[in-house]
Amino acid sequence: MKVFKDQLYRTVFLHDTPKRIVSLVPSQTELLCDLGLRDSLVGVTKFCVHPNDIREQVEVVGGTKQIHVDKIKALQPDIILCNKEENTLEIVEACVGIAPVYISDVLNFSDCLELIGMYGEMFSVEDRAEALKNSLRSQLEDFKRFVEGRDRYRTAYFIWKSPWMVAANDTFINYVMELQGFDNYFKQLSRYPEIDLNEAALEGVELILLSSEPYPFKVDDTNIFEVISPTAKILLVDGEMFSWYGSRLTQAFEYFKRLRQEQVN
Repeated sequence: MKVFKDQLYRTVFLHDTPKRIVSLVPSQTELLCDLGLRDSLVGVTKFCVHPNDIREQVEVVGGTKQIHVDKIKALQPDIILCNKEENTLEIVEACVGIAPVYISDVLNFSDCLELIGMYGEMFSVEDRAEALKNSLRSQLEDFKRFVEGRDRYRTAYFIWKSPWMVAANDTFINYVMELQGFDNYFKQLSRYPEIDLNEAALEGVELILLSSEPYPFKVDDTNIFEVISPTAKILLVDGEMFSWYGSRLTQAFEYFKRLRQEQVN
């Protein structure tokens, strides 16, 4: 019997190294594949789009907010991977009745490294996990040198439309924004609050970022912001780069550099 603590400090008991994994978190599905565990995946969500063919090869068991419990049961998983932000309490409770459940909670870079290390230990891929952690540490330090001394911007990051919602404090997006020198205009709020979109709400904002997910903002969506906040710079950004922790970060730091150099300065 192996005993682990997940990132909510829950105790997870495993009889052996899991060979049948259900992942209910897209970024974690990608991480598992990059750790060489693709063949161990037996269930994923419809939002697990990386690798791009994973849903053709692995059973789709629902989304991140709604799952097909019977499908998951039929897969006889050794472990189910969830996330505090992505999955509901009801989903977790349903999954606990099927197999051991590991819940991640990633708000910063240290949490990300901890999760990678834990996956390495749980799934017996310690060497690959350590190599990925070392690569990410190096890229982070390089990016910190790149961004040092650059101007900071009061920034609003929008994730949804109708109602308008932003990323605030206590989120991985907030951590990534601050890392880039984008001071979160809504950091006095928590998680993903709804806001009343008007001039007063965005007074003093210098940079507006419209995410590609979960709401897929398009060029036409910039029009309203050009009226409400005419002095702000408005950019469409890749939401995966801002919110997908794990191996996606191996691409994110170069993306952040290009964003700064080519669009923000």
